[in-house]
Amino acid sequence: MKNYLFTSESVTEGHPDKLCDLISDSILDACLEQDENSRVAIETFASKNLITIAGQITTNAKIDAEKIARETMKQIGYDNEQTDIDYRTCKVETNITTQSGDIAMGVDVGGAGDQGIMFGYACDETENYMPFAIDMAHKLARQLTKVRRKNIIPYLRPDGKTQVTVEYQNNKPKRIDTIIIAAQHKKEITQKELKKYIIENVITKTIPQNLLDKKTKILINTSGSFIIGGPYSDSGTTGRKIIVDTYGGTSRIGGGCLSSKDPTKVDRSAAYYTRYVAKNIVAHNLADKCEIQVSYAIGKQKPISLFIETFNTEKVNISEIYKYVETNFNFSVENIINELNLKNTKYYNIASYGHFGRTDINLPWENIKNTLQQKEKKYQNN
Repeated sequence: MKNYLFTSESVTEGHPDKLCDLISDSILDACLEQDENSRVAIETFASKNLITIAGQITTNAKIDAEKIARETMKQIGYDNEQTDIDYRTCKVETNITTQSGDIAMGVDVGGAGDQGIMFGYACDETENYMPFAIDMAHKLARQLTKVRRKNIIPYLRPDGKTQVTVEYQNNKPKRIDTIIIAAQHKKEITQKELKKYIIENVITKTIPQNLLDKKTKILINTSGSFIIGGPYSDSGTTGRKIIVDTYGGTSRIGGGCLSSKDPTKVDRSAAYYTRYVAKNIVAHNLADKCEIQVSYAIGKQKPISLFIETFNTEKVNISEIYKYVETNFNFSVENIINELNLKNTKYYNIASYGHFGRTDINLPWENIKNTLQQKEKKYQNN
């Protein structure tokens, strides 16, 4: 198809699933800060007035998981059990054990912490080589949080979602067809006022005006009021927003989530590295779009398979792209962790608003590498 509509969504840091991702990655950060060799696979579940933390941690670090969870909720802005959750009064349960010895045997020798498949993707639709729809959805979600935190719209609460539908013509994004925003709010504001404030302070401050026209539909809180939110209205779980975390549905995704895991878990580290390689292929004008799949076996250092898909946009023969990857990149688990500095990454910072395409923080997997074979960098501004 050359002409079509495509939609992606994002969520704010206060969405119940993101709350769980943030708590899990805050615990991971605390472990790695004290012991860079920590093994962490920690899950969080959020429900009405209750946070449950469970999983496996093997570390020399001394951490207080309950304290970290409460501090994370406080930082997000959850302080009202009548409408969402209160970090001061909610119950926090923990059930944490150490990593299985069977898994540790393979990881201790530099092998992957799990088996599975991972995908990375990049395209030339935006300056950060991300698909256009998810890039716009993330920017709206971040702006929605910004106006809440800075009290520009004083009636907002932490929970929220954004959704952007893009119209493609000749396979290129040309206009935005629909914008949907769900914003949790205090009962003191009317829906009419809220819509006005969000259009003025979120949408017009984020979306380029040339992408909006008279036919663009803007839908805000389509079911009416959104006063009850967070874990009060909908339970949350770590790792449930993997489409939001990656490419908004444009690319295929692997079988595991990103948040909650230390970098020996290739669900996380190999997903970052495949993005890194795919982005370099596009940035060096070897293709306009690139998707990379790798697979690993638990305890094995190198991938079992590597597959490169360029969707008929390659500028050189596919065999040359494989040779380029083989010459310039190393998919062994040890190299991925070292080259991307994954033991020293603050994962809390990327647990919301996407793990890829970030321009607000420096992420090694978003770097353009000075490789041995490259063409003139190409970016098509649509």
